[in-house]
Amino acid sequence: MSREQRGPNEKLGAVLALAGISNAGLARRVNDLGAQRGLTLRYDKTSVARWVSKGMVPQGAAPHLIAAAIGQKLGRPVPLHEIGLADADPAPEVGLAFPRDVGEAVRAATDLYRLDLAGRRAGGGGIWQSLAGSFSVSAYATPASRWLITPADPSVEREAGRPGGGAGPAGEHARVGHSDVAKLREAAEDARKWDSKYGGGDWRSSMVPECLRVDAAPLLLGSYSDEVGRALFGATSELTRLAGWMAFDTGQQEAAQRYYIQALRLARAAADVPLGGYVLASMSLQATYRGFADEGVDLAQAALERNRGLATARTMSFFRLVEARAHAKAGDGPAAAGALKSAEGWLERSREGDADPTWLGFYSYDRFCADAAECYRDLRMPREVRRFTEQALSRPTEEFVRSHGLRLVVSAVAELESGNLDAACAAGTRAVEVAGRISSARTTEYVRDLLHRLEPYGHEPRVRELRERARPLLVAPA
Repeated sequence: MSREQRGPNEKLGAVLALAGISNAGLARRVNDLGAQRGLTLRYDKTSVARWVSKGMVPQGAAPHLIAAAIGQKLGRPVPLHEIGLADADPAPEVGLAFPRDVGEAVRAATDLYRLDLAGRRAGGGGIWQSLAGSFSVSAYATPASRWLITPADPSVEREAGRPGGGAGPAGEHARVGHSDVAKLREAAEDARKWDSKYGGGDWRSSMVPECLRVDAAPLLLGSYSDEVGRALFGATSELTRLAGWMAFDTGQQEAAQRYYIQALRLARAAADVPLGGYVLASMSLQATYRGFADEGVDLAQAALERNRGLATARTMSFFRLVEARAHAKAGDGPAAAGALKSAEGWLERSREGDADPTWLGFYSYDRFCADAAECYRDLRMPREVRRFTEQALSRPTEEFVRSHGLRLVVSAVAELESGNLDAACAAGTRAVEVAGRISSARTTEYVRDLLHRLEPYGHEPRVRELRERARPLLVAPA
């Protein structure tokens, strides 16, 4: 898709000549860069000729890929205005940067918050639909490495009116206090509860991006001391990670990735290393879920390494559990078992009076058992899956409805692999009932996977009944 400019794009033609890149060469480079980001592009020399001679402007990520391709050849950054594409949609790159400078980090985060609202107002998923399929695990490489090297900024004090302070729109120059931060933390706590109970797609979840845009962004662009600023960045990082988690749960992987990157950058500004580790653990779970288990291991281990001697025992247990999930998905049984043993050991060392972060309130022995069961499911060890699932399901609560639904599906898979079709269908039926009460694309995918595993038994009445019960869930709009 392209839109037409007035006349030829002489700037693009001149820079191509300077770089010594042919039309076919540029098309090939853009397609390759797109493939690295998970995009399937089919530009050719005719496409490039239209960009240059007719002034056609490719949409989506293409203008940014063109600039990147030329920049690689020239050995320097190439801004869009230099190649006559300054009017191109900036959305594809928003949220992917991990700036070294705190002021730039504030701008990167607030740009993302404002973009999300614009997308929602457009209807039907807005800007995120245009980014569909652009998740790229390699986009986590720079954020993770920069955080590992420098997990805390030296100072975040900000005077909005000072040169370089980044003056924003009216109302964004207020002096920020601890009471402002407390409101954000309260919003984060409320959002965590809603997400666990109703899923990331529940209508209340839209309150998080709205809170980031309306409440957090003006505060980030205000004035604050270093102490208040650290707290502000920490609270905003929590909310941003939550926005990413909710996007992940609803299948908006590209949005989740951008939120996670900004959450990690804000955690660095907060000088909150455990929180940064938590964001990396979330990145790891997403990478593992998307089929990049090796990268999932790397991200989880990054969280662990920086938190040795800093995080509480319960926090370290969770990081090791996330690492185990990635090892299991990669098919490395010994590594997964070792990580699980370590996670359980850390959990046993935790105490009631430990200074555990509030965002870790969901993590208990029940949750450990649930994830251990998923590890053994991936390793095709149904006996272990059943053992841990029984413990995970021993105390179902209304507080973690989605988690309960996921555990039921894992239990059904274990029963099926053990040859217990009746028990598998019974657990599956309960899972479908739970899934119907929440809005979670991830839970629906678990149910769909179970039904796929049941296909060889499709002639059985109980399997047909389960499939019929699940039909409304599977055909519901995302």
